[in-house]
Amino acid sequence: MNTRTALCLLLTTGVGLGALGCGAIIEPDGPPVLAERSPAPIRRSVSTQEFDASRGYAVEMLMTMTNSQSPEVRANAIEALSGEPNRLEPIVALALDDPNEGVRSVAAMVAGRAALESLTPSLGRLRSDPSPFVRASAIYAMTKMGEHSDPSELASILFEGENTRIRAHAAYILGELGDESAIPMLKQAYLTPVRNALAIEQKLMRLQIAEALYKLGDESSIDSIRAALYPSRPEELEATALAVQIIGQINDRGSIDQLIYLVNGASDQPMPAEVRLAIASSLASMGLNEGGYVADEYADNAQSVIRAQAASVYGKTGQMQNLEKLDALMRDPSVLTRVSAAGAVLDLGEYRGRRSSARPR
Repeated sequence: MNTRTALCLLLTTGVGLGALGCGAIIEPDGPPVLAERSPAPIRRSVSTQEFDASRGYAVEMLMTMTNSQSPEVRANAIEALSGEPNRLEPIVALALDDPNEGVRSVAAMVAGRAALESLTPSLGRLRSDPSPFVRASAIYAMTKMGEHSDPSELASILFEGENTRIRAHAAYILGELGDESAIPMLKQAYLTPVRNALAIEQKLMRLQIAEALYKLGDESSIDSIRAALYPSRPEELEATALAVQIIGQINDRGSIDQLIYLVNGASDQPMPAEVRLAIASSLASMGLNEGGYVADEYADNAQSVIRAQAASVYGKTGQMQNLEKLDALMRDPSVLTRVSAAGAVLDLGEYRGRRSSARPR
């Protein structure tokens, strides 16, 4: 899966903080690199036939999962298939009428990113959807496809949404749309408290507003994102995980050293699994692909959400020798782990394709 929306699963916290046995080093005269304490495994080459078989299995599995009884699974399967243009349109068309607002919202975002213009009439109907999540996503999709949208609708959701998640989603979309005129209202929203919201909810919302501001050119907003990397209380770890994801999304290479320091599992106060895995994924998005060893530590974790995140890291780091591990995770008892592993196989394919196209001819 190569996108992140406000409707994705929030990372859980509360995992034990025991020493995890991996470290990080910074080369004095070169780029920072991740290092393993144990010898690197011998890399096994993966044939085209092996990869094609795994990829085909992953695609068929995801296609089946779009009909799952679980809205979470349906939404994640649709997003994972966003790089499959030949399969995507009929799936998204059905998902735009899904009974679950989260699935409708994700489908609208995917339609916008993939420029599925044939779905414009359906997206237009979603502009009057009862869910503000869905309305905001429909505005995004139609704007990306060149349709006129009234920015006051997003502004209304940003300031009047009934909770911080809804307002954060509006902020995320404003950042994705790239209209710099939204900067003043985002700054105002950052300073506007949401009635009855918990402190952590306010912080998560402000992080997404800061992300939007940065995407629109306000580079000063990076300070509040980087500050969230160092939680003062356990309940702030969720904000740390989100900040890590944002840093990867906006390609904040100035934070690479900090992320490498934080991924160190042998430090006095190691980060929990969710944060370390998020760091490995974000570093991979910035070209540091050595973090697969972090996923190795958690691929057989008792918690399915951790196994799912480990699978995602295998895909993001783009190392073909991890295909065998993903094949195993695609047969995990947890459906959420299976959908994540299948999406990771498709990510491996994208990585492989980029490497092939970059080779000199």
